[in-house]
Formats: sequence, structure tokens, C-alpha cells
Amino acid sequence: MEMRFPEVEAPDAQALEKGRLLFAGETEFVKGVVAMDGLPPADRMEVCFAGRSNVGKSSLINALTGRKGLARASNTPGRTQEINFFTAGDIYVVDLPGYGFANAPVAVVEKWQRLLKQYLSGRQTLRRVFVLIDARHGAKAVDEEIMSLLDSAAVTFQVVMTKIDKLRGDALQASLDKTRAALAKHPAAFPELILSSSEKGDGIATLRAVIAGIE
Repeated sequence: MEMRFPEVEAPDAQALEKGRLLFAGETEFVKGVVAMDGLPPADRMEVCFAGRSNVGKSSLINALTGRKGLARASNTPGRTQEINFFTAGDIYVVDLPGYGFANAPVAVVEKWQRLLKQYLSGRQTLRRVFVLIDARHGAKAVDEEIMSLLDSAAVTFQVVMTKIDKLRGDALQASLDKTRAALAKHPAAFPELILSSSEKGDGIATLRAVIAGIE
């Protein structure tokens, strides 16, 4: 029986080079958006990154772009309440606010969660959302909430497991199995997982190649 949601196959040399070139130039911060009317022109393909607070999203974006301070990690979970746009080559890379626990007033949290939903369902140039899941925990209920939102918005999402260097053997396999079981319930899920470690560099070249290969 074929495994559902296997790890993505290692890209070939051509795909790796295409991914390297996409992120080889300057990656620039464009703007932070707090309302839909502030979005930059939808004039190019974009991919975005979503993940609950402390999943390692800023570290992954920094590793992906080769710019240490590009996406700033906050010590306070949920502090980032803007949709941040960056350019990489001829695409937008979008950093979404962390979801789940947020050290902010309820009204503020509700406002940016509403913005998140509007963006995900209304951005025609959004080709794929990368949902980051901490390998130490596997998919949690709060992750499934964003997956359900992406299902309803008909936006393809692909799971990137972060911090895989923190687990070994059976523990990693159990986390992957838990995540695969969650993904099986979501029709918008892309059928391959990416395993990554920003600290060790695992999976970064593969992720670049995957992004560069999106049509």
C-alpha cells in the first residue's frame, strides 16, 4: 500500500539550481499589511508561510532567503500581527501572523485573524501556503483549524515539518504519522511533506526547489 503524504523526493540538480537562483539575489522587505486595502499589487506569484507561534517560521524564512535578520522572531508569541511581504526574484514570499496562542488583547487577535481569512480566500496570485508544523509535537488542533480554513478557501497547502533535528527514529516517525493522519482529512493538502531544520540546514535547498517549481 502506497504511503499517503510521503516525504518529497530529493530534487534533481536542475531543480536545485533553479531554487538556488530564485533566492540567490537580494530579498527585500516590501511592507507589513494590517488591512486588505494595504496589500501590494497582485502582479506576481506568491507563496506564504503559516504556523503557530514558536514553530520556527522566522528562522525558516531567514534560512530560505539566506538573510539572518529578514524575518524577525519575537520573544513574545503572537507579537507579529501583520502580513509581511518580501520579494525574492520575481515572486512574493509572505510571512503570515502566527496563529494559536497570542499575547495580545482578544479584539486585536480577532482583527488579525479576520484579516488572515480575508487574505487567504481573496488573493488570486497566492499559489501555495506552506503550513509549518513542529516535528516535536506533530499536527495539533490549532494547525487543523488553519488547514480547514485553507480547505474552505480552496488554497493548496503543503506541510513543512520544522525542527526535525530535535527528534530521532521512532519519535520522529510517530510525529510524522500523527501529522499524516491529520492531513488525510483535508482536501487542500498537497500530497508530499517537506522535512526541515533551519538550524542544521536540512530541507532548505529542497524547499527552495519546490517553490521555484510551482507554476
